[in-house]
Amino acid sequence: MKKSYNILIIVGILFLNACNTKKQDSRTDSTSITEQFYFGQKPPGLIPEIFAQGIVSINGRFEGSVSFSPDLKEIYFGASDEDEKTAIYFSKLKNNKWTSIKRANFTNGEKKEEMHPFVSPDGKRIYFTALDSSFVDEKIWYVNRLKDSWSDAIQLDSPINDDLVFSPNQAKNGDMYYTNISYLPLIKTNHAPNINGAFPRVQEVEIKFGHHAFISPFQDYLLVSGRNNEDPSRKDNDIYVYFKKQDGAWTKPMNLGSTVNSDFDEKSPKITPDGNYLFFGRSERDIEPGLSNIFWVSTEVIEELRPNNF
Repeated sequence: MKKSYNILIIVGILFLNACNTKKQDSRTDSTSITEQFYFGQKPPGLIPEIFAQGIVSINGRFEGSVSFSPDLKEIYFGASDEDEKTAIYFSKLKNNKWTSIKRANFTNGEKKEEMHPFVSPDGKRIYFTALDSSFVDEKIWYVNRLKDSWSDAIQLDSPINDDLVFSPNQAKNGDMYYTNISYLPLIKTNHAPNINGAFPRVQEVEIKFGHHAFISPFQDYLLVSGRNNEDPSRKDNDIYVYFKKQDGAWTKPMNLGSTVNSDFDEKSPKITPDGNYLFFGRSERDIEPGLSNIFWVSTEVIEELRPNNF
């Protein structure tokens, strides 16, 4: 009887060890998948790091807004070439390797510039801004996903495009947020509820300031770029967060702090579909002409600012 009891103990220990090994393997697999999805980059902590330097972030090129597909296997981002015309570039993860960076050219030359790509939460569309001349004809366009490519570009049929608008993005439920520049120097952030896949009405988001607004997946916070509001002598843009209160109003803007924001322009904040990382552009033209790289940082920098009762 004692021998049988000892055997049972040994079997139990082996089972627990197997479970622990399985858990360790699972953690290892999760880490490798995360690194694979982000060009093999080591995920950052609370201090921003340049993303994919020499691949996506290239010195001498002016990079900005970034968007990933929901499965994290596609990246789209805006970048300016030598003549300062902005285009959308992309890469895809195929057979565990990222394809070479290519220009999208969604409008096939119909518009001179394309920027601010955003892959919809269901992955079936890419919304973006297209224009011929800055502050003259900015509109929101989109392409639909086909089997292995994208459709011809279509200008969004919505009151959204009654104004000059850019930087479209969506919450998980499809509600759209974007920046309205029709009333310069006043810049507005607008919200267009998703109604059966259309956007028949728009409304202004009641926030103190900011542009290039980006809504969190569940609309519990809003990120914006805006001129530093704490030091009147500074003229650079920082990234701020607004949290939504229970009554639907927004808190005061909260600066993400000196670890994220610098004395240079931070712009175009974006949250990855998995909610883990904040991507943004940082322009350091005062150091080197054309130097504007893409940075990423853990979204814990946002959560650390969240009020306790939210």
